[in-house]
Amino acid sequence: MKLSLRLSLLLLLPLCVGTLQAAALDSHRLVRDARSQIGVTTSYDPAYRVLGFPMGDVDARTGVCTDVVVRAYRRQGIDLQALVNQDMRRAFAVYPKQWGLRAPDSNIDHRRVPNLQVFFTRHGQKLPVSQQASQYQPGDMVTWMLPGNRPHIGIVSQRRSAQGTPLIIHNIGGGTQEEDVLFAFPITGHYRYRPDTARQ
Repeated sequence: MKLSLRLSLLLLLPLCVGTLQAAALDSHRLVRDARSQIGVTTSYDPAYRVLGFPMGDVDARTGVCTDVVVRAYRRQGIDLQALVNQDMRRAFAVYPKQWGLRAPDSNIDHRRVPNLQVFFTRHGQKLPVSQQASQYQPGDMVTWMLPGNRPHIGIVSQRRSAQGTPLIIHNIGGGTQEEDVLFAFPITGHYRYRPDTARQ
């Protein structure tokens, strides 16, 4: 290998390492921002609410599972309410229609798990669903189907159970919690949407 080429590679190496570290820091920051909701969001309320736009939200003391995700990203300047609304206006036909809507609704679209699944598939990474705990990284999002055909979403934590399973930060009914539920329900999706690598 020529000396000039080796020097070029050596100069590029710190930049590559720095980029990888930045991605890791962002994912852990997302987890911290999700965890910061524990003790603040203490109830669950799925009622339809008229929200401001953009950055609209219900009272921080309540919410649903999707609000955990939305609020965590907002702490990093990523407004899923606006991004989902924008994407639905561009490609409404690819989003679910089970609610009978004929046009996007910025009050509720980003608070529905199936819509987030479509958005993360289109603008992030849709990863394989696995029963191997090692496949789930901090900051990943997982979706499940709960009993009664109720879709659910949570954020993978860097903390693990005694058995080595990543904990999940979510709101399943009693406010935001960090719990060992990754494999408690049928997994319907596994997504990665990093602020530093997202395809806007």
